Amino acid sequence: MSEEILAEEKGKNLEEIKKEAENKACPVQRNLYFIEEFIAGPMCGRGYPCALGTQEAKIRLLRISQHLEGVSPSDVEAIRRIASNMIEGSFCKKGKDTGRFVIETLAKSEDDFNQHISGACPKKECINLIEYVINPELCIMCGKCQESCKYNAIVGEKRELYLSGYLPFEIRQKRCTRCGECVKVCPTGAIEIITTKIEEEVVSNK
Repeated sequence: MSEEILAEEKGKNLEEIKKEAENKACPVQRNLYFIEEFIAGPMCGRGYPCALGTQEAKIRLLRISQHLEGVSPSDVEAIRRIASNMIEGSFCKKGKDTGRFVIETLAKSEDDFNQHISGACPKKECINLIEYVINPELCIMCGKCQESCKYNAIVGEKRELYLSGYLPFEIRQKRCTRCGECVKVCPTGAIEIITTKIEEEVVSNK
């Protein structure tokens, strides 16, 4: 049995990965998902552009998505170089197609990548670059968000008849995992997702 067939049997094929990646709004997350799934499944690992390049691309994309120390435009340029090398040097069509997907996503979303370098995820999908906050003007203090949180990240007091002086509901950022369960149960849409770099200042100034 050939190495390419064995690679196919390891998991998803490239078309499935592409379809799932395109469901992500954030281009950084889109490329990261594609690369991670390519490494886990279809990649045969016979050629250096894929075997070494994809691992480096994954590290660079993780650094961008998490805005880790030292992240810079050079990370974006490295990803572009890796994708170009895969297109030119990969032995198989899968490696070349992966390179094309990465470089095309980057070309279409250059501004998004640049904003990530500055510490903001415009599509609000990179969990290290966003925060969940409760808008007190929309919150009816029903307590459903607090009940749904497995991590005890939400503090506050549920409104009761004939009582006053409630502790308003608030999300403790150090405990919050950005799982999104509170957003699903909130009946008034009071839980908002903000990009920590840009929108946090706007909210605090309201």
